[in-house]
Amino acid sequence: MIVDLRIYTTLPNKLPEFVALYEAKAWPLQLKYLENCLGWYTTVEGALNTVVHMWGYADQGDRERRRTAMAADPAWGEYLTEAGARGLLVKMENRIIKPTGFFSAFQAKK
Repeated sequence: MIVDLRIYTTLPNKLPEFVALYEAKAWPLQLKYLENCLGWYTTVEGALNTVVHMWGYADQGDRERRRTAMAADPAWGEYLTEAGARGLLVKMENRIIKPTGFFSAFQAKK
């Protein structure tokens, strides 16, 4: 398994607006196409105005297929257009991470 870790930073005081827009328009689409949300969080300490979400995939090919299908949905394009027009985000990062052997073994024992 790989994890797509995404970190978005909003303008100050824009986090609630971004979360509301995401919940209304992007969340249903991402659940439909990406399916395996491992977590969706906002920060309460540290770097503020930050959203962190993680999506699990079998492998990079699985991730690419799912994200390509989502990108082809006109509703996804509409969400991106609206999010961009509102100018809510300052920075977007994403990282592809995978579990270490010892963590996978730990999870298997649970």
